[in-house]
Amino acid sequence: MKDARKPLRVMIADDDPDDQWLITDALKAANIAHQVVFVSDGVELMDYLHQKGQYSNPQAYPRPDLILLDLNMPRKDGREALCEIKSDPVLRRIPVVIFTTSQSAEDVAQCYDLGGNAYVVKPHSFAGLVQVLKTLDEHWCNTARLAS
Repeated sequence: MKDARKPLRVMIADDDPDDQWLITDALKAANIAHQVVFVSDGVELMDYLHQKGQYSNPQAYPRPDLILLDLNMPRKDGREALCEIKSDPVLRRIPVVIFTTSQSAEDVAQCYDLGGNAYVVKPHSFAGLVQVLKTLDEHWCNTARLAS
């Protein structure tokens, strides 16, 4: 990583174990060394963000600097989680990148209306995934300034 800042804490909410594995592998291939935590649905995401239940220790489970959010998850989908995050005064400054397979114009518009910071369609190839993750890293680590 070119940036001299410390690695970001990145939360990835995605219920597909294969996607979690591919993202982990693509981060390694892209030489991106952020602290990455996966949750598998919107309920677990919100428990983590509110430091509830198994995530109640803030030292062990600090709030993320960036969230990559899948839309289609069980129990609470990404749209519901996004709405909760962006309406919470403590959480709303955390950038949320929608990272999903949906190419629906309605989903794109709704996610921006709900306060999403970016909408990225998951690529179909591993090389494409590596490139997208490099682009996200470059933007969120080297270009954008994150709230502390």
